[in-house]
Amino acid sequence: MAGSSRSVDVVVIGAGQAGLSTAHHLARLGLGGRFVVLDGAPGPGGAWRNRWDSLTLGRAHGVHDLPGLSLADAVGATDADRPASAVVEAYFGAYERHFDLPVRRPVRVRSVRPRADGRLVVRTDDGDWVTRALVNATGTWDKPFWPAYPGRETFAGRQLHTADYRSSADLAGARVLVVGGGTSAVQLLIEVSEVATTTWVTRREPVWRSDFTPEIGRAAVALVEQRVARGLPPGSVVSVTGLALTPDVTAAMDRGLMTALPVFDRIVPDGVVWEGPPDPTRPVPPPSVAADVILWCTGFRPALDHLAPLQLRETGGGITMVGTRTARDPRVHLVGYGPSASTIGATRAGRVAAVAVRDRLVEPVASGT
Repeated sequence: MAGSSRSVDVVVIGAGQAGLSTAHHLARLGLGGRFVVLDGAPGPGGAWRNRWDSLTLGRAHGVHDLPGLSLADAVGATDADRPASAVVEAYFGAYERHFDLPVRRPVRVRSVRPRADGRLVVRTDDGDWVTRALVNATGTWDKPFWPAYPGRETFAGRQLHTADYRSSADLAGARVLVVGGGTSAVQLLIEVSEVATTTWVTRREPVWRSDFTPEIGRAAVALVEQRVARGLPPGSVVSVTGLALTPDVTAAMDRGLMTALPVFDRIVPDGVVWEGPPDPTRPVPPPSVAADVILWCTGFRPALDHLAPLQLRETGGGITMVGTRTARDPRVHLVGYGPSASTIGATRAGRVAAVAVRDRLVEPVASGT
């Protein structure tokens, strides 16, 4: 009930991969009945429920099993041509029911604030929760990143972010400028090019890999760990791993689609222009490109605004981590952040956080800790 206040030992914010993994391990560690999971979405699935319709299970990257119940066991045989959003929504929903996880939705968390008695108050649109420990698993989907470029406000066409994209049919016949060098940019560029005229721009020359190895993955995670250890925002793992050279990409290369131009200098009402000297290491762009749509595939940032009252950030803009625990507040854990941002990493981090929280709960509550 709005305006009410309830007490638990642990609040988990978010019911995606990281949040459900954490909840599963909290229950296994004997904390059933002592925690709650608050999720802002109207139904299960985490960020996957928002993926575009044409992203099928067979083409999706990073759909991994949650602990204790595989996707196949939860929802049976799955068709690779089914939308990943529908499959994962069904899987996560079955998982919540199978383990009887205490997920409450839709509950939007507005802020988390310290209390004088050493606990935290989680303020939501459905009342307050007072807790001894917090595991934040809000991911990034709710905070799309829109970079600032001169003239962006003058553009007369449509501007969409990956988070807004649903179907290439919405862009049929348009001149579409795809901005971004990540996996989503590549996927949407290929799809949109089948119905529209496309131009691709990236800040860096894409690096393609057909040999994704465990060593490459570990190197990417290590780089992110180094950044968060220095109090810096997590960096892009694509800059380390490169982009997957899939059959779809190879086919697109064969038809001349995958040439990435350097990012433009300025946006004008009917497109973009390049004004500076060309980069000798990149393809030379034309003076200008006309566009009806700019599709910003420029990534996301951690959705952590509700934690601002806790003052967790360092002067470098990031949050220093000790495992999954924030260095500035031992009551707060972040899962699905930094080195645990992948689905595999989020699953592992859920267990680490649950164990740390369990160990902390055996300690007496002390003011300011």
